[in-house]
Amino acid sequence: MEVVNAREADLTENPHQVKASRLYDTEYAQVVHITLEPGESLKKHATPVDVFFYVLEGRGIIEIGDDTKEVGPDVLIPSPARIPHRWSNRSDKPFRVLVVKVPRPTEATKLL
Repeated sequence: MEVVNAREADLTENPHQVKASRLYDTEYAQVVHITLEPGESLKKHATPVDVFFYVLEGRGIIEIGDDTKEVGPDVLIPSPARIPHRWSNRSDKPFRVLVVKVPRPTEATKLL
């Protein structure tokens, strides 16, 4: 049995220059664990597939299309394919979120 500890997983290089680890990556789905430190944000981008986010810890600002909302732990937020989105941490504590892409993307995420 494989067990992956999100806090100990190897970091993955990303265009956002934030802590991100690919926890699960098969031909069917991809799961990424992102930690945004206070003041960090992702660049606005659009994924080629549907994505959902599950907030693990902290509070963050999610922007999807024209909507913006502050969210906290135990919240799931769906984001449709090709809709611009990003996360920001305006708090003074780390913010952790799980990103699930289904199906696994076959083309690159587009930075905007």
